[in-house]
Amino acid sequence: MAEVASLIPTLDARPLKNTICLFDVDGTLSPARRSASPEMLTLLSALRHKCAIGYVGGSDLVKQQEQLGTPALPVTTLFDFCFAENGLEAYRMGKPLTGNSFIEWLGEEKYQELVNFCLVYVAGLKLPVKRGTFVEFRRGMINVSPIGRNASLTERNDYVIYDKAHNIRRDFVLALKEKFPDYGLTYSIGGQISFDVFPTGWDKTYCLKYVEEEKGLSGVEYTTIHFFGDKTTKGGNDYEIYEDKRTVGHAVDSPEDTMRILRGLFEL
Repeated sequence: MAEVASLIPTLDARPLKNTICLFDVDGTLSPARRSASPEMLTLLSALRHKCAIGYVGGSDLVKQQEQLGTPALPVTTLFDFCFAENGLEAYRMGKPLTGNSFIEWLGEEKYQELVNFCLVYVAGLKLPVKRGTFVEFRRGMINVSPIGRNASLTERNDYVIYDKAHNIRRDFVLALKEKFPDYGLTYSIGGQISFDVFPTGWDKTYCLKYVEEEKGLSGVEYTTIHFFGDKTTKGGNDYEIYEDKRTVGHAVDSPEDTMRILRGLFEL
């Protein structure tokens, strides 16, 4: 697989050099918090020989390495662009780009008020189960999980059903919007068990600035930007980039659906 990565054409030598495909991770390239299949990785490698590829996810790079990389091969070598935390942690051709920080933007005092409110709110919830890590601090956001990010796969799947019936995350977000109307924050429900909180404008469209800057680096201008995601309706964490006028949006319902669309679009 490392040999395959080393044979990838340069960005300006791809047959569709003005096209880039960007992908959400959970539910698009892999099942939520699980590894991408060998079939998916092989298809992405074939696509990379035709055009540039990148992913944009809300999680940090460590989690994306677990899902998309291998023990012997960093995820940053498998994609031309890696946008962790919506692009707040970004890599181009394996090398880091300048990022940004949520806590520096918000300030410690407001940050603590926000987190304290979340923890008190979670303490007042009665759920079938609760586990650990209810608020996870990331470089460009916080991730809030009513059940806790330490939930097992079975517990996560059970929570999805419970959340749909009781709107736990939706009501949590509404309470935050009411409590902090002047913080300039966006709340985005994604994945199975959590939602992201980040400065308005720091959604997945944040990564597009790096795509646009490529013209000044390699001379390649991406005039066609495909985006694939599964949370593309309003309130989902793929909505903004899916609807952005700069992208061609593709709503998918599974990694298998992503592969089906790619094969049709690019004759893979």
